[in-house]
Amino acid sequence: MSDLIKIFGERGDLAHLALLLWAGAASAGLWFALRELAAASRRFDDFVHALELFNRRARRRARDVAREHDDE
Repeated sequence: MSDLIKIFGERGDLAHLALLLWAGAASAGLWFALRELAAASRRFDDFVHALELFNRRARRRARDVAREHDDE
């Protein structure tokens, strides 16, 4: 990495090196943020699926209790 800095320094392209480093850091930050957003979306989807399953079981149980109550 120091050879790369030396080459850029000798040519007077330090601004380009700074821009390259900034662009690399910004791209890495964006990649990280998108990866975390995708993981959060998957976790939310899993939560909604579990909630739907819970509601389905609760409705079924309530219906069974109502039938037992009507049978008495």
